[in-house]
Amino acid sequence: MELEWDERKRADNLAKHGVDFADADYILSDANALTIPDHRHAESRFVTIGAGPTGRPLVVVYTHRGDRIRIISARKANDREQAKYRG
Repeated sequence: MELEWDERKRADNLAKHGVDFADADYILSDANALTIPDHRHAESRFVTIGAGPTGRPLVVVYTHRGDRIRIISARKANDREQAKYRG
């Protein structure tokens, strides 16, 4: 699937969290990634914890828009999320 995002939100996210939306491809391609549905929003969203390009666990939040994945946010995994990822 092709990834898409809002460029302004990408820049804001990079400044705030130090994680680029472009790294979402690494996270979503991680064979050990953990994906959890997020039912708190009107649209279907998913939270995936997976390894980024440096191997550090990162979190990406996204939704499906037709045949594309729309990135909503990306950040470093917190301690609890890292523990879930590492099992």
